[in-house]
Amino acid sequence: MKTTSIAAAALVTATALAFAGCATNETPAAGGTTGTSGSQTLTGVGASSQKAAQEKWQAEFQTANPNITVNYSPDGSGAGRSAFIAGAAGFAGSDRPLKDEEMGAGTFAGCAADSSALNLPVYISPIAVIFNVEGVKELTLDPETLAGIFAGTITKWNDPAIAKANPDAKLPDANITAVHRGDDSGTTNNFTDTLNKLAPSVWTQAASDTFPADFGGEAANGTSGVVQAVTSGQNTIGYADASAAGSLGKASILVSGKALQPTAEAASAILDHSKTIAGRDANDLAYSLDRTSEGVYPAVLVSYAIVCQTYKDGATAKLVKDYVGYIASAEGQQAAVSAAGSAPLSAALQAKVKTALDSVK
Repeated sequence: MKTTSIAAAALVTATALAFAGCATNETPAAGGTTGTSGSQTLTGVGASSQKAAQEKWQAEFQTANPNITVNYSPDGSGAGRSAFIAGAAGFAGSDRPLKDEEMGAGTFAGCAADSSALNLPVYISPIAVIFNVEGVKELTLDPETLAGIFAGTITKWNDPAIAKANPDAKLPDANITAVHRGDDSGTTNNFTDTLNKLAPSVWTQAASDTFPADFGGEAANGTSGVVQAVTSGQNTIGYADASAAGSLGKASILVSGKALQPTAEAASAILDHSKTIAGRDANDLAYSLDRTSEGVYPAVLVSYAIVCQTYKDGATAKLVKDYVGYIASAEGQQAAVSAAGSAPLSAALQAKVKTALDSVK
C-alpha cells in the first residue's frame, strides 16, 4: 500500500487529532460510533460502482489516520440513499443525485431538523456495455440498436441492425441474453437515461433506478452480479461501471458517425457540457448530464457523496468533511484513477466540492 503525500497526510491527520481525546461514554454518532482510545468509525453505504475507488480511499485515509476506521458497504445506490435517510450512514454513495422531492429538510434522520442534504460529485466513470459473444471480439452498436436489445425487440445476435454496424464480425445465429440490474441502481438510472436521450423512439420510458420489468432479460444484483452473469453466460450483454469490466468485451457506441469507447477521457468531457440542476442551494452540485453533445461518450455516471448540510452530531460532521474532502481532493482523485480507472474531477470542480464541504456543520 502506498502512503499518501505529506500534504494529504497533514490534512487527514488533523481529523485523528481532533478525536484523540473523545471520551468512551460519548453517544454514538449517526453513521459512526465512538470507540476507546479516541477511535472513530465512519459508515458509508451506497453505489457499487465506487467499490474499487472506495477500497483505495479507505486504505489511504486510514493509513494517515490510524484511529479512524471507514466502512463502506457497496450495496447499491438505492440502499445507500435509504441508509442515509434513516441515519444509518454518515454519507451515501449514489450514482444519481437526490431528486427535488427527496431533498426536503427534516427528511434525514442523521441531519439537523432544519437541514437538507448536499449532493457532491466524487467519482466519474463511463458505463461499459459489456458483452460475451461467441467468436466476437469487437462490437459497435448505434443507440437505437442498443436500446432495442435491452427493450427486448432485438433478440438475435445476427439481427440485420447489429450486422450493419459490424460488417466484419462473425455474428452467431444465437439468442441474445441481456443482463440488467435487478436492484435499485443509479447505474441503471444513468444507462436508461442514456437510452432515452439518444434513442427516444425506441426507449420511450424516462430514466429509472429500476429496470423496466416488462422488457425481459436476466436480472442480477449489483455491479459484480451483472459482470458475473455476463462472464458465465453465453452470448450475453450487460452494462456495468467500466472499472469492473475486466477482460469482457466493451462495445463501442456509435454517436454522430463516431464509434466511442468507454474511456475515462471520454467520460470526463460530459461535465464540460452539463449544468447543475437549477433552483438548488449553491453548494449542491447535482448535475443534469448532457449526453447528446458531439464527441462525448454518452453512457456516463457521475457518482455522488450525499451528506448533510448540518449534522445532528458534530463529530460525524468532522469525519465526513475530512474523509469526503480527501476523496474529492487531487490526491484522492488520483488514487481512484489508479485503482478504478475513473476520470478525475477537474481542478475547478474539486474547488467547488471543497467550498461545499467547508459549509457543512
